[in-house]
Amino acid sequence: MTLTLPFDNSYARLPERMFTPMAPTPVRAPTLIALNDALAAELGLDADALRGPEGVVMLAGNRVPEGAAPLAQAYAGHQFGGWSPQLGDGRAILLGEVVDTGGRRRDIQLKGAGRTPYSRMGDGRAWLGPVLREYIVSEAMHALGIPTTRALAAVATGEDVFRESRLPGAVLTRVAASHIRVGTFQYFAARRDTEALQALTDHAIARHYPQAEGAMGLLQAAVAAQARLVAQWMGVGFIHGVMNTDNMAISGETIDYGPCAFMDRYHPQTVYSSIDQYGRYAFNKQADIAVWNLAQLGSALLPLMGADENAAIEEATAVLHAFPDLFKEEWLAVFRAKIGLSTAEPEDPELIHQLLDRMSATGADFTNTFRALAEGTARRQFSDPAAFDGWAEAWQARLARDGQDAAARKARMRAANPAIIPRNHRVEEVIQAGVAGDFAPFNQFMSAVLQPYEAKAEFSDYTAPPKPSEEVRQTFCGT
Repeated sequence: MTLTLPFDNSYARLPERMFTPMAPTPVRAPTLIALNDALAAELGLDADALRGPEGVVMLAGNRVPEGAAPLAQAYAGHQFGGWSPQLGDGRAILLGEVVDTGGRRRDIQLKGAGRTPYSRMGDGRAWLGPVLREYIVSEAMHALGIPTTRALAAVATGEDVFRESRLPGAVLTRVAASHIRVGTFQYFAARRDTEALQALTDHAIARHYPQAEGAMGLLQAAVAAQARLVAQWMGVGFIHGVMNTDNMAISGETIDYGPCAFMDRYHPQTVYSSIDQYGRYAFNKQADIAVWNLAQLGSALLPLMGADENAAIEEATAVLHAFPDLFKEEWLAVFRAKIGLSTAEPEDPELIHQLLDRMSATGADFTNTFRALAEGTARRQFSDPAAFDGWAEAWQARLARDGQDAAARKARMRAANPAIIPRNHRVEEVIQAGVAGDFAPFNQFMSAVLQPYEAKAEFSDYTAPPKPSEEVRQTFCGT
């Protein structure tokens, strides 16, 4: 008997030139590494069935469940500013869509599911490290309250893949509001396929922004969503690492956790990605890159914005020029909460930037410094405590004007400042243990990162920044 999921596959009903119908490539010996029971319940799926033999072979791609319409999506993109006219799902298969218990439409996709027509020179597979990294970081982001794709399951394939060496293979089951990217629109715009571009636009509006009116409304909604998303990244010290247009989801979810990382010591120009040699996607450039990507979306949508091209360009430019103010507003909301403010004053941005500048100058840990503000111990985070003292006087005066009860302020700050993030050196430890066949560190680490705002004694080791010998300064794409 074949496992049945309640599929309703709207993307598969779009024109077929938007994708290639195909099934995943089976693997030799699938075994379950992890299953996200809470997400399964949210999707209306039976976790016990997914954990059973029939479920595991489905999650590995060895059996296509009834009702699925497996396909690989076509898209293009700018990668580090360079144009690639055809990318697409080179190692992922979209099984189909389900409507979850909250009435939201969600994609279910297998990453590492084998070669597709878009694989180019790749083998279509994933090795265990990137699968564990995405599982950990995407679920941590969800726990932090940041829009993100989710991880439903990780399955070992029983096969090796070859990168710099022989490595164990794995498949990730990813759940997303959709996998439509800026690059998806670019793909059809570059081919002057206005019919497909219109079909994609109508689909994206109906699925994500039903209040939007036409292509201009879609652009406006995407601008607002990305301004909010990147501000939330900044609030937890997250660096995406590879903000290509094919890695920006139109839904406003964080997608594609390749060379991503959370900062330890704060510095605005921090880069972790091994392939970002010139700092294009550094921490402090993420808002600029977001609006650059959105400009590419605007260009792709231009053929749908009316017969008067000059008027359309002028209106789209005005929509894009709204991004800096939208981002500043979202960023201020995030950081006001982080320093305990419930009201707004014009001098607040300067107060926040003064703190960040002193953190950068003294090598203060980003996460621990903000968390310590709530606990009254932030001075200890500075190698030069006088640097904090000079700022704290102005901060205390601002808190006095804010007029918030001290207990309420402390609770607000704890809710805005996580105690635990998936620090890069801890993620690497978990991956190395997993490669050796030990998933106990993974399970323990997941227990901690899923409770990021709880400072529990048993998780205290995960709050410590890395020692110099533990630092991981480069992350890799994982393809």
